[in-house]
Amino acid sequence: MLRTQWVRSAAVVAVSAGLWLAWTQQPPAEPLKLEKLADDLHVLSGSGGNVAILTTSEGVVLVDDKFERNVPEILENVKKVSDKPVRYVLNTHQHGDHTGGNEKLLAGAEILIQKNARANMVSGKQPGLPRITYNDEVSVFLGGKEVRAKHLGRGHTNGDSVIYFPAHRIVHTGDLFVAGAPFIDYKSGGSGLAWPATVDRILELDFDRVIPGHGPVMTKVDLKAWKTSFETVTQRVRDLKKAGKNKDEAAALLKFDDLTGWTSGGRMWPNGFPAFYEEVH
Repeated sequence: MLRTQWVRSAAVVAVSAGLWLAWTQQPPAEPLKLEKLADDLHVLSGSGGNVAILTTSEGVVLVDDKFERNVPEILENVKKVSDKPVRYVLNTHQHGDHTGGNEKLLAGAEILIQKNARANMVSGKQPGLPRITYNDEVSVFLGGKEVRAKHLGRGHTNGDSVIYFPAHRIVHTGDLFVAGAPFIDYKSGGSGLAWPATVDRILELDFDRVIPGHGPVMTKVDLKAWKTSFETVTQRVRDLKKAGKNKDEAAALLKFDDLTGWTSGGRMWPNGFPAFYEEVH
């Protein structure tokens, strides 16, 4: 059963794609929370996307880095669990609440990102462009530990990566999985139709726990249930289109309140719905 925090978390974030984008640019200030998942793996939540912190004898690997203003607090939290510097940052995608700290961290760390995501950063004139890209997969080996970044298909954007910690049986999904309904960034090549199949590829990995892009740490079972809800929404839209309902009619008739992990359409509603309606066939 998915956690009740999902409802509270989804209520905090915007209820439309447009408002969500504004929130990622200027989110409300909040202290960051450090949570221990293993002796050498922590997650830092609050004020942007979730950050994973892997500590090794040779340095620290981060997954995402929130906003520029969060970097000092991120580094303060890193010092709580390691006396080593940040050596690598793996970006899950290009949105500013996940890459906003890149520019400040590039002076001492190497940042890696999927090639489509970097191209999206270039198009959006975002600062902190990573110097290294990959297509399908890349691994970072540091202090005898391995972290894998995998691009498994379109979904939230066309450049999403899942970060896999094989020794811990944990994945960081970025915004391919969030607490609440998804935001489909069509301007960045996202796809609602392709998204569930991408999640299926995530589920093929050997893991138990999931660090979502936003929200509390969850489980593989939670991710499966969330994907099922996504498929249910897609079928409902397909049925409404077959019944001759236009976008406005379908939007009014589409129900979400019985779906596991989704709350009133969340960030997908209402701005993302017209494009999703057109995509569904």
